[in-house]
Amino acid sequence: MIKPLTLGKLNFDWGRRTYVMGILNITPDSFSGDGLLSGSDPHSLIMERVRSFVQAGVDIIDIGGESTRPGAQVVSEAEELDRVLPVVRAIANALDVLISIDTYKAVIAEAALRAGAQIVNDVWGLHADPELAGVAARLRAPVILMHNRSSWAHAEIKEKLGGRYVGIPYDDLIPDICRELLESVAIAHQAGIPDDHIILDPGIGFGKTVEQNLELLDRLGEIRALGYPLLLGPSRKSFIGYTLDLPPEQRLEGTAAAVAVGITRGADIVRVHDAPEMIRVARMTDAIVRRRIRAAD
Repeated sequence: MIKPLTLGKLNFDWGRRTYVMGILNITPDSFSGDGLLSGSDPHSLIMERVRSFVQAGVDIIDIGGESTRPGAQVVSEAEELDRVLPVVRAIANALDVLISIDTYKAVIAEAALRAGAQIVNDVWGLHADPELAGVAARLRAPVILMHNRSSWAHAEIKEKLGGRYVGIPYDDLIPDICRELLESVAIAHQAGIPDDHIILDPGIGFGKTVEQNLELLDRLGEIRALGYPLLLGPSRKSFIGYTLDLPPEQRLEGTAAAVAVGITRGADIVRVHDAPEMIRVARMTDAIVRRRIRAAD
């Protein structure tokens, strides 16, 4: 059994229910079309989105200031700080909800944590910035460590469907992912981050082909067997779009299927754009697959 994690008023009792993370992209160029730096009043749009998430029942708001889509422009630390810090502060001051900062940069993570964020969500699993693990350890912040083999050399972009990865080499998909996630865990341990502050993300959509993403989703239980809570982020991803031949704004049902299957395979947290709908999917799936746990209570 994985040790529970308490952050603020929320106790993450892993395995008893699915927790939902709402995506807040403070960018102009999100792959999903939901970048919030547009229009004449982005602050009002951002806070409206956050309030709708909280009202729907989201457990965590995940704030990111740099797009991770294939071919996206790298954002400077100064610009990323300008994007995310006012949002972190505004949410922390106005609403009672956990905040995670979606960054691989130590400077951004530390500033966001000091401004009111509680969790660091690193898409490079502590490999990109050698200072990030120390920041999380020093500020006692849980970390989400994602597996990532993204390479622009293996990216293919289509106008309707967006980017996907092709020809990504793996010797053996799931064992390779497990091994590389454990390398990230070792970095966290070396910095002093305890096991109960580590959450793993297998990186669906990051450096994996459509077929590899489908296999990963189906075999998610093998990642969960590593003994850490598991976050799954399939929302509107290109593997859904290429499977169904649909653009990002038409991937709701595909996302719902991926979320439901992911929960049955062991996902503890699902990271989503369409919060009200996916919360209902999670609750219904929990009612089916976690009924024995509730009966034991």
